[in-house]
Amino acid sequence: MTSAPLIVVSGPSGVGKSTVVAAALDEDSSVWLSVSATTRVPREGEIEGVNYFFVSAERFESMIEAGEFLEWAEFAGNRYGTPRGPVQERRTAGTPVILEIELQGARQVRESDSSARLVFLAPPSWEVLEARLIGRGTESAEAVAARLDAARSELAAQGEFDDVVVNTDVRESAQALLDFLHG
Repeated sequence: MTSAPLIVVSGPSGVGKSTVVAAALDEDSSVWLSVSATTRVPREGEIEGVNYFFVSAERFESMIEAGEFLEWAEFAGNRYGTPRGPVQERRTAGTPVILEIELQGARQVRESDSSARLVFLAPPSWEVLEARLIGRGTESAEAVAARLDAARSELAAQGEFDDVVVNTDVRESAQALLDFLHG
């Protein structure tokens, strides 16, 4: 039995992953975005079960031990992971799935599911990426600096991905994702 496509969207913090994926979902309601679990504290306006499943470090560890994650990674001092069950259920039912995850997780998905298509979302320039991260105003200067340091190595990993989309226009980037899902 063939399952529906799985697209993994990754790229540095501040590149616009969430914005582009949201635009793709607005355009095509048949696509499902996997909700990740995280040990991170919720940001203002984030909703449990919609943006993330916010779990304790202890619960996250027990989920790892039970093999409940398709992938998981530690990033900027917090853990993030994709619960395996819901992704498999949707794909088996014929629903295309998007994962919006970090580089470490994308590498794990590549190893565990060769049918997944990995898409790297890149910024138009380093300066644009810096401005986006600083402009969010959600993190300390130290946290922004850590994310920028991580971005340097993430940008160097673009060649590991099946496709690279430069996010100069949100709608065009979203359409590229949908083309990959339905092409």
